[in-house]
Amino acid sequence: MKLLFVCSRNRLRSPTAEAIFTEYQGLEVESAGLDREAETPLSSKAIQWADVIFVMEKAHRSKLSKNFQSWLKHKRVVCLDIPDEYEYMEPALIELLERKVLPLLGTF
Repeated sequence: MKLLFVCSRNRLRSPTAEAIFTEYQGLEVESAGLDREAETPLSSKAIQWADVIFVMEKAHRSKLSKNFQSWLKHKRVVCLDIPDEYEYMEPALIELLERKVLPLLGTF
């Protein structure tokens, strides 16, 4: 299963998710940001690659739909509702990501 995690700048939340879920066998994981100055800007290629796209906030879902609508057909997009108040690899963020994402994957 290929997971794509998306936040604004790809510096804190989505890279943390990528680091965590890369450790799970059977998952391929990438992360990207929606802002132009993101560490890894989101591309249509990344969207095409992903089986499931996780966004951190409702605003990310809106921006994703606005900027990549034609690439989102038949894509599962899940909003995790995780605010931008965590540091990279912060234990509270890791716990929150695992609690919200793992039940959606079904096999973990």
